Amino acid sequence: MSKPKQSAALGFIFITIFIDVLGLGIIIPVLPKLLQVLGHIDVNKASEYIGWLTFVYASMQLIFASIMGNLSDRYGRRPILLISLFGFGLDYIVMAFAPTIAWLFVGRFIAGVCGASTSTATAYIADVSTGDKRAANFGLVGAASAIGLIVGIALGAFLFVINIRLPFIAAGGFAFANGLFGLFVLPESLAKENRRKFEWSRANPLLSLQRIYKKQPTLATLLSATAIVYIGQKAVEYLLSTFIYEKFNWTPASVGYLGLFIGLVLFGIQGGLIRYTVPKFGQQKNIIAGLIFYALGLLLIAIAGKGWMLYLCMIPYCLGGLSGPALQGLASEKVAKNEQGELQGAFAILNSISLIIGPLVFSYVFFFFTKKGSAVYYPGAPYLLGAVLMLISTFIAIKSFKRA
Repeated sequence: MSKPKQSAALGFIFITIFIDVLGLGIIIPVLPKLLQVLGHIDVNKASEYIGWLTFVYASMQLIFASIMGNLSDRYGRRPILLISLFGFGLDYIVMAFAPTIAWLFVGRFIAGVCGASTSTATAYIADVSTGDKRAANFGLVGAASAIGLIVGIALGAFLFVINIRLPFIAAGGFAFANGLFGLFVLPESLAKENRRKFEWSRANPLLSLQRIYKKQPTLATLLSATAIVYIGQKAVEYLLSTFIYEKFNWTPASVGYLGLFIGLVLFGIQGGLIRYTVPKFGQQKNIIAGLIFYALGLLLIAIAGKGWMLYLCMIPYCLGGLSGPALQGLASEKVAKNEQGELQGAFAILNSISLIIGPLVFSYVFFFFTKKGSAVYYPGAPYLLGAVLMLISTFIAIKSFKRA
C-alpha cells in the first residue's frame, strides 16, 4: 500500500473509531432524559434501565467481537468495517425515533454488534504497520477514543438543548457519511494469500480466548494484564461524575470541563507522546511505566481533598495511556498476519467483559461506602481498588516479559 493510500486509510480508521465512541459519549448526557420521557419514569428508575442497556450493548460486543474479527480474517477488513458503519447509522436512527423504551434496546443491540468492529479496525492497523510504528498507530485508537468520548458528551449536551432526539440524528448522519467516504477511499489491507477459512470454533469468544491461552502462554499473560487494566479503567469511565457529585458537589458544567481536559491530555499522549516514547524506550518500558502511572493517578483521585486537585490527578492517570497501545503492539507481533483479526477480537472480548464487570463492581463498592449508615464513609474506595488492580496488572506484565 502506497504512503498516501496508507495515510488516507489510517485517517479513515481514526474516524471510524471516533464515531464508535462518539455514540457512547452522546448517550451519557441524553439517555437518562430520553428514558424519562419515553417511560414516564423518574431518574431512579431510568438509572436501572441504563444498567440493562449497558449490559445488552456489552454482551453483544462480547458475542460478536470474535465473529467480526474472524470474518475480517476470511473476507478482508474493508467489507466488515463498511457494514459496521452503516449498521451504526441504523442504530442511531432507531434510537432517534424510538417510540418506546423497548426500541432503545433494539438500538443498543445493533450498536453492540457493530461496535464489535473495533477488533477489525485495530487488525487493519496491524496489517499496515510494523515495528514501533505499529504501537504508535495503535495510539491513534486511544486518541480517537478520547476525542470521540469528549466530543460525544459535548455534542449530546448542546444538541439536547435544541431537541432531545437531535444528538442521535447527528450521530447517525456522521456514521452514514463516513461509510460513504470509506466506499471511495478505504483500500483492502489484508492480501488474499494471507486470508484463512472462517471457522465457527474460532469465532466462539470464550473458545477463542481459550485457544490463545493454550497456544501462546506469554501472549495469554499479556492479555490477562490487559483485562485487569480494562476493568480498572471503568472506575473513571463510568463512575467519575457520580463520585464528583457526591464528594465535591460540582455542577454538570464543571464535570464537562474536567472531561474536556481529560480528552485533550489523552489526545496529546496517545496521539503524540507515544510516537516518541515507544521508539525511545521500547514497548516493555512503556507498558510498565503506563501501568504505574495508572495506579498513581487512581490513588491520587481516591485521596483528593479538593475538587481542583482532580485536574492534577488526571495527568498521571492519562499518562497510563502509554501502556495500552504498547500492549497491543507487543501482542500483535506474536501472531501471524491471518490471525490479527482474531487477536484484536480477543482484545475486544476482554473490553466487553470488563464493561460488564467493571461498572457493576465499582458501583457496588461506591454504594457500600457512601450509603446512609455505612460504618466507613469513603467515596474514593473504588479508586483505591482500581489502583490495586493496576499494580496487579504491572506484576503480571513483568512476569510475562521475564517468561518471554
